[in-house]
Amino acid sequence: MKKEEADQIIRGMLPHLNNLQLRYLQDILKKNISTVGDEDEELSNQELLAKYFAAKRAEGCSEKSLAYYRATIVKALSKIGSNAIEIVTDQLRKYLTDYQTAHNSSKVTIDNIRRILSSFFNWLEDEDYIVKSPIRRIHKVRVVKTVKETYSDEDLEKLRDGCDNLRDLAMIDFLSTTGMRVGELVLLNRQDINFQERECIVFGKGSKERVTYFDARSKLHLQKYLESRDDANEALFVGMKRPHNRLTISGVESRLKLIGKKLGISTVYPHKFRRTLATKAIDKGMPIEQLQRLLGHSRIDTTLHYAMVKQQNVKNAHRKYIG
Repeated sequence: MKKEEADQIIRGMLPHLNNLQLRYLQDILKKNISTVGDEDEELSNQELLAKYFAAKRAEGCSEKSLAYYRATIVKALSKIGSNAIEIVTDQLRKYLTDYQTAHNSSKVTIDNIRRILSSFFNWLEDEDYIVKSPIRRIHKVRVVKTVKETYSDEDLEKLRDGCDNLRDLAMIDFLSTTGMRVGELVLLNRQDINFQERECIVFGKGSKERVTYFDARSKLHLQKYLESRDDANEALFVGMKRPHNRLTISGVESRLKLIGKKLGISTVYPHKFRRTLATKAIDKGMPIEQLQRLLGHSRIDTTLHYAMVKQQNVKNAHRKYIG
């Protein structure tokens, strides 16, 4: 038997055997023919993870994303209790089912775990540590799509009127007109703002740089806020109390929640401004490709997920183009 024949046998058995069974088959073929190469020494989970995250880091993944991936994968491997290259589909399926039961997790959470595990096992397959990914047969979890809330024009005006300081007013205007992520907002420095062109440079996910824009009202409120400050911090938004440290994500979230509670507006949080901008832009006819660039999405289907077209516009379009 030649090596080509052995490889053909292994490929033919791929649909019928799991990785552990395929390894047994490879061992048997190895004993019977000399042309099948020596088996590489089996790596531990820690060694495999180290190689995987080195590869992801080289691809430009942020340390925040890597930490989330690591926690998810390590937790799964620890619970299953097997070497990653020996794990089979049923073990992964049981882990996801047990996790959902134990934590009463949503379908979105379970699918996020599945997606992260899929990234790891697909990498193992691509790097020839396993013959086939055991999670390949575990399909995407179907999630019921719900129409998420956006701020109405009245809500936005209430939020502006409810601000009792220049910083909060400038921050709300900036979030609503730029559509940037809260993580991007807190990283902004004064020098990133171009008031003449009403634009600013932001660093999004994956350390990707892009330009975003703000309107005249945001410009005036931001200028008034900066002129009122007596600190030397380079950050665009800082805390109200000395020593006026850079505002954090949790600081923005808690402040917006407090303003919303005071005004009787439920669920006031930063990301809702982003979704509101996307929805308004689509409703007013902004090309989806331009909105994608404005929001900093690498994939256009992500933009479509954010932007929900109002039913009235669908009705009007039907009358215009069809009826």
